[in-house]
Amino acid sequence: MNRGSRLLESSDQKIELARLNLRAGEKAILSSAFHSASKYLQKGLSLLAIDSWETHYTLTLQLYDAISEALFVTGDFVKLSDLIEEPLRHARCFEDKLNIYNNYVRSLIASGNYEECLDMCISILLQLGEIIPTEVTEDIYANEVAEVKKSLEGKNREDLLCLPTMLDASKLAAMQFLNHALTLSFVFKPILNPIVVFRMVEISIQHGVCNLSAFAFACYGGWLVSFPTYDFDGGYTMGLVANDLMKMLNATEIIPRLYSMVYGFINIWKEPFQACLGKHVEAADVGESTGDMEFSTTNLMLYVNMAIYGCGIDLRNLEKDIQVYMRRAIRCNQIMLIKNMSILYQLTLDLMGFNHNAFSLYHPGMSEETCFADAHQHNHIAICRLICVKRKYVAFWMGSMDTAAKMCKLHKKYCNASSGRLVSIINSSFVDGMIALYFARKHGDDEEEWTALGESTIQTWSRWAECSSWNFVNKLNLLEAEYAFLKKEDGTAIAKYDASIKAARDHKFNHEEGLAEEKAATYLLHMSRHNEALAHFKNAKKCYEKWGAAALVERVETAISVLSPLCVCP
Repeated sequence: MNRGSRLLESSDQKIELARLNLRAGEKAILSSAFHSASKYLQKGLSLLAIDSWETHYTLTLQLYDAISEALFVTGDFVKLSDLIEEPLRHARCFEDKLNIYNNYVRSLIASGNYEECLDMCISILLQLGEIIPTEVTEDIYANEVAEVKKSLEGKNREDLLCLPTMLDASKLAAMQFLNHALTLSFVFKPILNPIVVFRMVEISIQHGVCNLSAFAFACYGGWLVSFPTYDFDGGYTMGLVANDLMKMLNATEIIPRLYSMVYGFINIWKEPFQACLGKHVEAADVGESTGDMEFSTTNLMLYVNMAIYGCGIDLRNLEKDIQVYMRRAIRCNQIMLIKNMSILYQLTLDLMGFNHNAFSLYHPGMSEETCFADAHQHNHIAICRLICVKRKYVAFWMGSMDTAAKMCKLHKKYCNASSGRLVSIINSSFVDGMIALYFARKHGDDEEEWTALGESTIQTWSRWAECSSWNFVNKLNLLEAEYAFLKKEDGTAIAKYDASIKAARDHKFNHEEGLAEEKAATYLLHMSRHNEALAHFKNAKKCYEKWGAAALVERVETAISVLSPLCVCP
Protein backbone atom coordinates (compact mmCIF):
# COMPACT_ATOMS: atom_id res chain seq x y z
CA MET A 1 0.00 0.00 0.00
CA ASN A 2 2.85 2.39 0.76
CA ARG A 3 4.22 1.88 -2.74
CA GLY A 4 0.98 3.15 -4.22
CA SER A 5 0.52 5.99 -1.72
CA ARG A 6 1.37 8.61 -4.33
CA LEU A 7 -1.80 7.63 -6.19
CA LEU A 8 -3.99 8.49 -3.20
CA GLU A 9 -6.00 11.65 -3.69
CA SER A 10 -8.49 11.55 -0.82
CA SER A 11 -7.32 12.98 2.52
CA ASP A 12 -9.36 10.30 4.29
CA GLN A 13 -7.46 7.59 2.43
CA LYS A 14 -4.13 9.17 3.39
CA ILE A 15 -5.19 9.38 7.04
CA GLU A 16 -6.25 5.75 7.00
CA LEU A 17 -2.89 4.72 5.53
CA ALA A 18 -1.10 6.87 8.13
CA ARG A 19 -2.98 4.95 10.83
CA LEU A 20 -1.95 1.64 9.28
CA ASN A 21 1.69 2.77 9.26
CA LEU A 22 1.38 3.80 12.90
CA ARG A 23 0.01 0.37 13.75
CA ALA A 24 2.76 -1.35 11.76
CA GLY A 25 5.43 0.86 13.36
CA GLU A 26 4.20 0.13 16.87
CA LYS A 27 4.14 -3.62 16.16
CA ALA A 28 7.66 -3.40 14.75
CA ILE A 29 8.83 -1.64 17.94
CA LEU A 30 7.27 -4.38 20.07
CA SER A 31 9.15 -6.92 17.92
CA SER A 32 12.43 -4.96 18.33
CA ALA A 33 12.46 -4.23 14.57
CA PHE A 34 13.33 -0.59 15.13
CA HIS A 35 14.70 0.21 11.67
CA SER A 36 11.54 -1.12 10.05
CA ALA A 37 9.48 0.80 12.59
CA SER A 38 11.27 4.00 11.64
CA LYS A 39 10.42 3.51 7.96
CA TYR A 40 6.74 2.87 8.66
CA LEU A 41 6.44 5.83 11.00
CA GLN A 42 8.24 8.24 8.69
CA LYS A 43 5.89 7.16 5.92
CA GLY A 44 2.95 7.75 8.23
CA LEU A 45 4.13 11.29 8.97
CA SER A 46 4.62 12.02 5.27
CA LEU A 47 0.92 11.28 4.68
CA LEU A 48 -0.30 13.90 7.13
CA ALA A 49 -1.62 17.24 5.95
CA ILE A 50 -0.12 20.54 7.14
CA ASP A 51 -3.09 21.11 9.45
CA SER A 52 -3.03 17.59 10.98
CA TRP A 53 -2.30 19.01 14.44
CA GLU A 54 -5.76 20.63 14.29
CA THR A 55 -7.66 17.98 12.35
CA HIS A 56 -6.07 14.73 13.63
CA TYR A 57 -4.22 15.69 16.80
CA THR A 58 -4.07 12.28 18.49
CA LEU A 59 -2.84 10.44 15.41
CA THR A 60 -0.20 13.09 14.74
CA LEU A 61 1.05 13.02 18.33
CA GLN A 62 1.16 9.22 18.38
CA LEU A 63 3.23 9.13 15.19
CA TYR A 64 5.74 11.62 16.57
CA ASP A 65 5.94 9.80 19.91
CA ALA A 66 6.56 6.45 18.23
CA ILE A 67 9.11 7.69 15.72
CA SER A 68 11.09 9.48 18.43
CA GLU A 69 11.46 6.08 20.14
CA ALA A 70 12.52 4.35 16.93
CA LEU A 71 15.02 7.05 15.99
CA PHE A 72 16.61 6.92 19.44
CA VAL A 73 17.08 3.16 19.37
CA THR A 74 18.55 3.21 15.86
CA GLY A 75 20.91 6.02 16.89
CA ASP A 76 19.63 8.54 14.32
CA PHE A 77 20.01 11.46 16.72
CA VAL A 78 20.36 14.10 14.00
CA LYS A 79 16.97 13.25 12.55
CA LEU A 80 15.48 13.04 16.03
CA SER A 81 16.82 16.50 16.89
CA ASP A 82 15.34 17.91 13.67
CA LEU A 83 12.01 16.22 14.31
CA ILE A 84 11.24 17.27 17.90
CA GLU A 85 10.59 20.96 17.22
CA GLU A 86 7.26 20.21 15.53
CA PRO A 87 5.55 18.28 18.37
CA LEU A 88 7.01 20.54 21.06
CA ARG A 89 5.52 23.55 19.29
CA HIS A 90 2.09 22.04 18.60
CA ALA A 91 1.45 19.83 21.65
CA ARG A 92 -1.61 21.11 23.51
CA CYS A 93 -0.27 20.54 27.01
CA PHE A 94 2.98 19.87 28.83
CA GLU A 95 2.04 16.23 29.44
CA ASP A 96 1.79 15.60 25.69
CA LYS A 97 5.40 16.76 25.27
CA LEU A 98 6.85 14.39 27.84
CA ASN A 99 7.42 11.35 25.61
CA ILE A 100 9.20 13.49 23.01
CA TYR A 101 11.31 15.08 25.74
CA ASN A 102 12.05 11.61 27.13
CA ASN A 103 13.51 10.28 23.89
CA TYR A 104 15.33 13.52 23.13
CA VAL A 105 16.98 13.44 26.56
CA ARG A 106 18.04 9.84 25.95
CA SER A 107 19.67 10.88 22.68
CA LEU A 108 21.51 13.76 24.38
CA ILE A 109 22.86 11.37 27.02
CA ALA A 110 24.08 8.97 24.36
CA SER A 111 25.74 11.86 22.49
CA GLY A 112 27.49 13.16 25.61
CA ASN A 113 25.67 16.51 25.77
CA TYR A 114 25.46 16.21 29.54
CA GLU A 115 25.25 19.84 30.65
CA GLU A 116 22.41 20.73 28.27
CA CYS A 117 20.67 17.48 29.10
CA LEU A 118 20.91 17.84 32.88
CA ASP A 119 19.59 21.42 32.70
CA MET A 120 16.66 20.15 30.61
CA CYS A 121 15.88 17.38 33.10
CA ILE A 122 15.96 19.76 36.07
CA SER A 123 13.67 22.18 34.21
CA ILE A 124 11.18 19.42 33.31
CA LEU A 125 11.24 18.09 36.88
CA LEU A 126 10.51 21.56 38.20
CA GLN A 127 7.37 21.67 36.02
CA LEU A 128 6.47 18.27 37.46
CA GLY A 129 6.75 19.61 41.00
CA GLU A 130 10.22 18.23 41.87
CA ILE A 131 12.79 20.85 42.85
CA ILE A 132 16.33 19.52 42.35
CA PRO A 133 19.17 21.69 43.73
CA THR A 134 21.64 22.84 41.08
CA GLU A 135 24.36 23.19 43.71
CA VAL A 136 24.80 20.76 46.59
CA THR A 137 26.25 22.15 49.84
CA GLU A 138 27.11 20.07 52.90
CA ASP A 139 23.91 21.26 54.60
CA ILE A 140 21.74 20.37 51.60
CA TYR A 141 23.36 16.95 51.34
CA ALA A 142 22.92 16.26 55.09
CA ASN A 143 19.28 17.31 54.90
CA GLU A 144 18.61 15.06 51.90
CA VAL A 145 20.22 12.10 53.70
CA ALA A 146 18.09 12.77 56.78
CA GLU A 147 14.91 12.96 54.69
CA VAL A 148 15.46 9.67 52.85
CA LYS A 149 16.40 7.88 56.06
CA LYS A 150 13.26 9.25 57.71
CA SER A 151 11.12 7.95 54.84
CA LEU A 152 12.69 4.48 55.19
CA GLU A 153 12.63 4.40 58.99
CA GLY A 154 10.91 1.30 60.36
CA LYS A 155 10.42 -0.28 56.92
CA ASN A 156 11.86 -3.73 56.32
CA ARG A 157 12.19 -5.73 53.12
CA GLU A 158 8.61 -7.01 53.29
CA ASP A 159 7.20 -3.50 53.93
CA LEU A 160 8.90 -2.13 50.80
CA LEU A 161 7.54 -4.98 48.69
CA CYS A 162 4.01 -4.29 49.97
CA LEU A 163 3.94 -0.64 48.89
CA PRO A 164 0.97 0.26 46.64
CA THR A 165 1.28 0.83 42.90
CA MET A 166 2.12 4.36 41.76
CA LEU A 167 -0.84 5.87 39.88
CA ASP A 168 -0.12 9.62 39.84
CA ALA A 169 0.82 10.46 36.24
CA SER A 170 3.00 13.43 37.22
CA LYS A 171 4.97 11.27 39.67
CA LEU A 172 5.41 8.54 37.08
CA ALA A 173 6.78 11.15 34.68
CA ALA A 174 9.03 12.57 37.42
CA MET A 175 10.48 9.11 38.03
CA GLN A 176 11.32 8.84 34.32
CA PHE A 177 13.27 12.12 34.25
CA LEU A 178 14.90 11.48 37.60
CA ASN A 179 16.03 8.19 36.07
CA HIS A 180 17.74 10.15 33.28
CA ALA A 181 19.25 12.54 35.80
CA LEU A 182 20.82 9.54 37.56
CA THR A 183 22.94 8.72 34.51
CA LEU A 184 23.79 12.35 33.88
CA SER A 185 24.85 13.12 37.43
CA PHE A 186 26.94 9.94 37.70
CA VAL A 187 29.04 11.05 34.74
CA PHE A 188 28.86 14.84 34.86
CA LYS A 189 27.98 15.93 38.42
CA PRO A 190 28.65 13.11 40.92
CA ILE A 191 27.75 15.12 44.02
CA LEU A 192 24.18 15.43 42.71
CA ASN A 193 23.80 11.70 42.04
CA PRO A 194 22.82 10.59 45.57
CA ILE A 195 20.27 13.44 45.80
CA VAL A 196 18.51 12.13 42.70
CA VAL A 197 18.53 8.60 44.14
CA PHE A 198 17.05 9.82 47.43
CA ARG A 199 14.22 11.63 45.61
CA MET A 200 13.28 8.54 43.63
CA VAL A 201 13.17 6.47 46.81
CA GLU A 202 11.07 9.08 48.63
CA ILE A 203 8.57 9.36 45.76
CA SER A 204 8.24 5.56 45.68
CA ILE A 205 7.52 5.38 49.40
CA GLN A 206 5.10 8.33 49.42
CA HIS A 207 3.25 7.67 46.15
CA GLY A 208 3.68 3.96 45.51
CA VAL A 209 6.03 1.89 43.39
CA CYS A 210 6.52 1.67 39.64
CA ASN A 211 9.04 -0.17 37.46
CA LEU A 212 11.70 2.47 38.05
CA SER A 213 11.27 2.13 41.82
CA ALA A 214 13.19 -1.14 41.55
CA PHE A 215 16.09 0.76 39.97
CA ALA A 216 15.78 3.47 42.63
CA PHE A 217 16.05 0.96 45.48
CA ALA A 218 19.05 -0.65 43.76
CA CYS A 219 20.76 2.74 43.40
CA TYR A 220 20.08 3.45 47.06
CA GLY A 221 21.78 0.13 47.81
CA GLY A 222 24.69 1.32 45.68
CA TRP A 223 24.93 4.43 47.82
CA LEU A 224 24.82 2.39 51.04
CA VAL A 225 27.80 0.24 50.05
CA SER A 226 29.86 3.28 49.02
CA PHE A 227 32.13 5.57 51.02
CA PRO A 228 31.58 6.83 53.67
CA THR A 229 28.60 4.62 54.58
CA TYR A 230 30.05 1.19 53.72
CA ASP A 231 26.80 -0.47 54.85
CA PHE A 232 27.35 -3.66 52.86
CA ASP A 233 24.55 -5.64 54.52
CA GLY A 234 22.03 -2.82 54.07
CA GLY A 235 23.06 -2.29 50.46
CA TYR A 236 22.83 -6.00 49.68
CA THR A 237 19.34 -6.12 51.19
CA MET A 238 18.22 -3.20 49.01
CA GLY A 239 19.56 -5.07 45.98
CA LEU A 240 17.41 -8.06 46.94
CA VAL A 241 14.40 -5.77 47.36
CA ALA A 242 15.04 -4.30 43.92
CA ASN A 243 15.23 -7.73 42.27
CA ASP A 244 12.12 -8.96 44.09
CA LEU A 245 10.16 -5.83 43.12
CA MET A 246 11.17 -6.19 39.47
CA LYS A 247 9.86 -9.78 39.45
CA MET A 248 6.71 -8.84 41.36
CA LEU A 249 5.87 -6.11 38.83
CA ASN A 250 6.96 -8.34 35.92
CA ALA A 251 9.11 -5.41 34.84
CA THR A 252 11.64 -7.37 32.80
CA GLU A 253 12.36 -4.30 30.65
CA ILE A 254 14.07 -2.76 33.69
CA ILE A 255 16.61 -5.62 33.89
CA PRO A 256 19.40 -3.73 32.04
CA ARG A 257 19.26 -0.83 34.48
CA LEU A 258 18.68 -2.99 37.52
CA TYR A 259 21.46 -5.48 36.80
CA SER A 260 23.95 -2.70 36.05
CA MET A 261 23.60 -1.52 39.64
CA VAL A 262 22.92 -4.79 41.51
CA TYR A 263 25.67 -6.84 39.85
CA GLY A 264 28.00 -4.00 38.92
CA PHE A 265 28.05 -2.12 42.23
CA ILE A 266 26.33 -4.04 45.07
CA ASN A 267 26.74 -7.80 44.89
CA ILE A 268 30.47 -7.47 44.25
CA TRP A 269 30.78 -6.78 47.98
CA LYS A 270 29.19 -10.12 48.88
CA GLU A 271 29.50 -12.51 45.95
CA PRO A 272 32.47 -13.60 43.78
CA PHE A 273 33.23 -11.25 40.92
CA GLN A 274 32.93 -14.20 38.55
CA ALA A 275 29.30 -14.78 39.61
CA CYS A 276 28.32 -11.31 38.39
CA LEU A 277 29.88 -11.45 34.91
CA GLY A 278 27.16 -13.47 33.19
CA LYS A 279 24.42 -11.20 34.53
CA HIS A 280 25.81 -8.26 32.56
CA VAL A 281 25.72 -10.22 29.29
CA GLU A 282 22.15 -11.31 30.04
CA ALA A 283 21.14 -7.70 30.77
CA ALA A 284 22.81 -6.45 27.59
CA ASP A 285 20.77 -8.88 25.49
CA VAL A 286 17.53 -7.84 27.20
CA GLY A 287 18.35 -4.18 26.62
CA GLU A 288 18.98 -4.75 22.92
CA SER A 289 15.66 -6.54 22.51
CA THR A 290 13.63 -3.92 24.43
CA GLY A 291 15.33 -0.83 22.99
CA ASP A 292 17.23 0.21 26.11
CA MET A 293 20.43 0.72 24.15
CA GLU A 294 21.99 2.97 26.79
CA PHE A 295 21.97 0.27 29.46
CA SER A 296 22.51 -2.58 27.02
CA THR A 297 25.89 -1.06 26.18
CA THR A 298 26.42 -0.01 29.81
CA ASN A 299 26.25 -3.68 30.83
CA LEU A 300 28.73 -4.63 28.12
CA MET A 301 31.09 -1.99 29.49
CA LEU A 302 30.58 -3.28 33.05
CA TYR A 303 31.31 -6.82 31.86
CA VAL A 304 34.62 -5.76 30.31
CA ASN A 305 35.52 -3.61 33.33
CA MET A 306 34.98 -6.50 35.73
CA ALA A 307 36.59 -9.05 33.41
CA ILE A 308 39.86 -7.08 33.29
CA TYR A 309 40.16 -5.46 36.69
CA GLY A 310 38.31 -8.03 38.77
CA CYS A 311 38.52 -11.47 37.22
CA GLY A 312 41.64 -11.51 35.08
CA ILE A 313 39.84 -13.12 32.12
CA ASP A 314 42.10 -14.33 29.29
CA LEU A 315 42.91 -11.10 27.44
CA ARG A 316 43.15 -12.86 24.07
CA ASN A 317 39.49 -13.89 24.23
CA LEU A 318 38.42 -10.63 25.83
CA GLU A 319 40.05 -8.58 23.08
CA LYS A 320 37.82 -10.28 20.51
CA ASP A 321 34.72 -9.76 22.68
CA ILE A 322 35.46 -6.06 23.12
CA GLN A 323 35.57 -5.52 19.36
CA VAL A 324 32.11 -7.09 19.06
CA TYR A 325 30.77 -5.03 21.96
CA MET A 326 32.19 -1.80 20.58
CA ARG A 327 30.52 -2.42 17.22
CA ARG A 328 27.21 -2.92 19.02
CA ALA A 329 27.69 0.42 20.79
CA ILE A 330 28.71 2.12 17.53
CA ARG A 331 25.65 0.70 15.75
CA CYS A 332 23.31 2.52 18.14
CA ASN A 333 25.53 5.64 18.39
CA GLN A 334 26.16 5.43 22.16
CA ILE A 335 29.09 7.83 21.96
CA MET A 336 30.05 8.13 25.63
CA LEU A 337 29.87 4.40 26.21
CA ILE A 338 31.99 3.89 23.10
CA LYS A 339 34.63 6.10 24.74
CA ASN A 340 34.40 4.07 27.95
CA MET A 341 34.81 0.86 25.99
CA SER A 342 37.73 2.33 24.02
CA ILE A 343 39.58 3.06 27.27
CA LEU A 344 39.11 -0.54 28.39
CA TYR A 345 40.11 -1.81 24.95
CA GLN A 346 43.29 0.29 25.11
CA LEU A 347 44.07 -1.21 28.51
CA THR A 348 43.67 -4.69 27.06
CA LEU A 349 45.93 -3.93 24.12
CA ASP A 350 48.58 -2.35 26.37
CA LEU A 351 48.71 -5.42 28.60
CA MET A 352 48.88 -7.68 25.56
CA GLY A 353 51.85 -5.69 24.27
CA PHE A 354 50.14 -4.32 21.15
CA ASN A 355 51.12 -0.82 20.08
CA HIS A 356 47.70 -0.02 18.62
CA ASN A 357 45.32 2.91 19.10
CA ALA A 358 42.08 1.39 20.41
CA PHE A 359 40.17 4.63 19.82
CA SER A 360 40.68 4.41 16.05
CA LEU A 361 38.07 1.64 15.89
CA TYR A 362 35.50 4.36 16.56
CA HIS A 363 37.17 7.62 15.55
CA PRO A 364 40.38 7.68 13.43
CA GLY A 365 41.46 11.05 14.80
CA MET A 366 41.00 10.21 18.47
CA SER A 367 43.55 8.89 20.95
CA GLU A 368 43.68 8.38 24.68
CA GLU A 369 45.34 11.79 25.04
CA THR A 370 42.72 13.66 23.00
CA CYS A 371 39.90 11.76 24.73
CA PHE A 372 41.22 12.81 28.15
CA ALA A 373 41.72 16.43 27.04
CA ASP A 374 38.17 16.59 25.66
CA ALA A 375 36.68 15.00 28.79
CA HIS A 376 38.61 17.39 31.04
CA GLN A 377 37.47 20.38 29.00
CA HIS A 378 33.81 19.35 29.18
CA ASN A 379 33.93 18.22 32.82
CA HIS A 380 33.14 14.60 31.98
CA ILE A 381 34.47 13.41 35.32
CA ALA A 382 33.74 9.71 34.84
CA ILE A 383 35.78 9.57 31.62
CA CYS A 384 38.71 11.43 33.21
CA ARG A 385 38.58 9.10 36.20
CA LEU A 386 38.51 5.96 34.06
CA ILE A 387 41.53 7.11 32.01
CA CYS A 388 43.51 7.98 35.15
CA VAL A 389 42.73 4.58 36.65
CA LYS A 390 43.69 2.84 33.39
CA ARG A 391 47.02 4.69 33.10
CA LYS A 392 47.85 4.04 36.74
CA TYR A 393 47.01 0.35 36.35
CA VAL A 394 49.18 -0.10 33.27
CA ALA A 395 52.09 1.85 34.78
CA PHE A 396 51.92 -0.19 38.00
CA TRP A 397 51.81 -3.59 36.29
CA MET A 398 54.57 -2.57 33.89
CA GLY A 399 56.78 -1.42 36.79
CA SER A 400 56.77 2.28 35.75
CA MET A 401 56.32 3.38 39.33
CA ASP A 402 57.02 7.10 38.87
CA THR A 403 54.23 7.30 36.29
CA ALA A 404 52.00 5.22 38.55
CA ALA A 405 52.61 7.65 41.43
CA LYS A 406 51.80 10.61 39.18
CA MET A 407 48.51 9.00 38.13
CA CYS A 408 47.76 8.14 41.76
CA LYS A 409 47.83 11.84 42.62
CA LEU A 410 46.03 12.98 39.45
CA HIS A 411 43.23 10.47 40.03
CA LYS A 412 42.31 12.18 43.29
CA LYS A 413 41.19 15.26 41.31
CA TYR A 414 38.33 13.24 39.88
CA CYS A 415 36.72 12.00 43.06
CA ASN A 416 33.79 9.59 43.00
CA ALA A 417 30.93 11.06 45.05
CA SER A 418 28.18 9.20 43.19
CA SER A 419 26.16 6.17 44.24
CA GLY A 420 28.40 3.18 43.67
CA ARG A 421 31.95 2.16 42.77
CA LEU A 422 33.02 0.20 39.72
CA VAL A 423 35.35 -2.77 40.20
CA SER A 424 38.05 -0.67 38.52
CA ILE A 425 37.69 2.02 41.21
CA ILE A 426 37.78 -0.56 44.01
CA ASN A 427 40.87 -2.18 42.51
CA SER A 428 42.40 1.27 42.05
CA SER A 429 42.46 1.65 45.83
CA PHE A 430 44.52 -1.54 46.09
CA VAL A 431 46.96 -0.23 43.46
CA ASP A 432 47.24 3.05 45.40
CA GLY A 433 48.25 1.09 48.49
CA MET A 434 50.83 -0.93 46.56
CA ILE A 435 52.29 2.24 45.04
CA ALA A 436 52.40 3.91 48.46
CA LEU A 437 54.25 1.04 50.14
CA TYR A 438 56.74 0.87 47.26
CA PHE A 439 57.65 4.53 47.64
CA ALA A 440 57.63 4.36 51.43
CA ARG A 441 60.47 1.82 51.10
CA LYS A 442 62.50 4.44 49.23
CA HIS A 443 62.72 6.39 52.52
CA GLY A 444 62.46 9.76 50.78
CA ASP A 445 61.19 13.03 52.17
CA ASP A 446 57.60 11.89 51.55
CA GLU A 447 58.01 8.53 53.33
CA GLU A 448 55.60 9.46 56.10
CA GLU A 449 52.91 10.48 53.58
CA TRP A 450 53.26 7.29 51.55
CA THR A 451 53.33 5.12 54.68
CA ALA A 452 50.13 6.72 55.95
CA LEU A 453 48.40 5.99 52.62
CA GLY A 454 49.61 2.39 52.74
CA GLU A 455 48.36 1.93 56.30
CA SER A 456 44.95 3.48 55.57
CA THR A 457 44.60 1.26 52.50
CA ILE A 458 45.31 -1.85 54.59
CA GLN A 459 42.72 -0.72 57.11
CA THR A 460 40.12 -0.25 54.35
CA TRP A 461 40.86 -3.60 52.72
CA SER A 462 40.72 -5.38 56.08
CA ARG A 463 37.13 -4.21 56.37
CA TRP A 464 36.34 -5.17 52.80
CA ALA A 465 37.88 -8.63 53.21
CA GLU A 466 35.57 -9.29 56.16
CA CYS A 467 32.67 -8.61 53.81
CA SER A 468 33.94 -10.71 50.88
CA SER A 469 36.98 -12.84 51.56
CA TRP A 470 36.73 -14.30 48.06
CA ASN A 471 37.16 -10.99 46.25
CA PHE A 472 39.48 -9.12 48.57
CA VAL A 473 41.59 -11.29 50.88
CA ASN A 474 44.31 -12.06 48.33
CA LYS A 475 44.88 -8.34 47.77
CA LEU A 476 44.79 -7.63 51.51
CA ASN A 477 47.44 -10.31 52.07
CA LEU A 478 49.64 -8.76 49.40
CA LEU A 479 49.30 -5.29 50.94
CA GLU A 480 50.22 -6.73 54.33
CA ALA A 481 53.21 -8.52 52.78
CA GLU A 482 54.46 -5.26 51.27
CA TYR A 483 53.96 -3.51 54.61
CA ALA A 484 55.98 -6.21 56.37
CA PHE A 485 58.66 -5.67 53.67
CA LEU A 486 58.70 -1.98 54.64
CA LYS A 487 58.95 -2.81 58.34
CA LYS A 488 61.64 -5.49 57.77
CA GLU A 489 59.46 -8.23 59.26
CA ASP A 490 60.83 -11.19 57.29
CA GLY A 491 58.67 -13.97 58.70
CA THR A 492 55.45 -12.03 58.29
CA ALA A 493 56.34 -10.91 54.76
CA ILE A 494 56.99 -14.46 53.50
CA ALA A 495 53.82 -15.80 55.13
CA LYS A 496 51.69 -13.02 53.64
CA TYR A 497 53.15 -13.40 50.15
CA ASP A 498 52.42 -17.13 50.29
CA ALA A 499 48.89 -16.47 51.57
CA SER A 500 48.23 -13.98 48.77
CA ILE A 501 49.45 -16.41 46.11
CA LYS A 502 47.31 -19.23 47.49
CA ALA A 503 44.16 -17.11 47.86
CA ALA A 504 44.49 -15.72 44.32
CA ARG A 505 44.98 -19.24 42.94
CA ASP A 506 42.07 -20.69 44.93
CA HIS A 507 39.75 -17.84 43.91
CA LYS A 508 40.70 -18.02 40.21
CA PHE A 509 42.34 -14.57 40.04
CA ASN A 510 45.13 -15.71 37.76
CA HIS A 511 46.39 -12.16 37.06
CA GLU A 512 46.74 -11.36 40.76
CA GLU A 513 48.38 -14.70 41.46
CA GLY A 514 51.04 -13.60 38.97
CA LEU A 515 51.38 -10.23 40.69
CA ALA A 516 51.80 -11.85 44.11
CA GLU A 517 54.41 -14.25 42.69
CA GLU A 518 56.30 -11.32 41.17
CA LYS A 519 56.20 -9.24 44.36
CA ALA A 520 57.37 -12.23 46.39
CA ALA A 521 60.23 -12.67 43.93
CA THR A 522 61.16 -8.99 44.30
CA TYR A 523 61.22 -9.33 48.08
CA LEU A 524 63.33 -12.49 47.99
CA LEU A 525 65.73 -10.85 45.53
CA HIS A 526 66.10 -7.97 47.98
CA MET A 527 66.96 -10.55 50.65
CA SER A 528 69.58 -12.11 48.28
CA ARG A 529 67.63 -15.37 48.17
CA HIS A 530 68.22 -15.71 44.45
CA ASN A 531 67.08 -19.27 43.82
CA GLU A 532 63.74 -18.73 45.55
CA ALA A 533 63.29 -15.41 43.77
CA LEU A 534 63.91 -17.05 40.40
CA ALA A 535 61.30 -19.74 41.10
CA HIS A 536 58.69 -17.08 41.90
CA PHE A 537 59.56 -15.05 38.80
CA LYS A 538 59.05 -18.18 36.69
CA ASN A 539 55.69 -18.79 38.36
CA ALA A 540 54.71 -15.18 37.66
CA LYS A 541 55.60 -15.65 34.00
CA LYS A 542 53.33 -18.70 33.77
CA CYS A 543 50.43 -16.76 35.28
CA TYR A 544 50.91 -13.81 32.94
CA GLU A 545 51.13 -16.18 29.95
CA LYS A 546 47.83 -17.71 31.01
CA TRP A 547 46.33 -14.22 31.33
CA GLY A 548 47.53 -13.35 27.83
CA ALA A 549 49.49 -10.33 29.11
CA ALA A 550 52.46 -10.57 26.73
CA ALA A 551 53.83 -7.18 27.84
CA LEU A 552 54.16 -8.47 31.40
CA VAL A 553 55.64 -11.77 30.22
CA GLU A 554 58.36 -9.89 28.36
CA ARG A 555 59.18 -7.77 31.40
CA VAL A 556 59.44 -10.80 33.72
CA GLU A 557 61.54 -12.67 31.18
CA THR A 558 64.06 -9.82 31.39
CA ALA A 559 64.21 -10.22 35.17
CA ILE A 560 64.67 -13.97 34.78
CA SER A 561 67.53 -13.57 32.29
CA VAL A 562 69.33 -11.15 34.61
CA LEU A 563 68.78 -13.25 37.72
CA SER A 564 69.55 -16.72 36.30
CA PRO A 565 73.38 -16.33 36.24
CA LEU A 566 73.31 -15.36 39.91
CA CYS A 567 71.57 -18.54 40.98
CA VAL A 568 73.29 -21.65 42.30
CA CYS A 569 72.33 -24.82 40.49
CA PRO A 570 70.93 -27.48 42.83
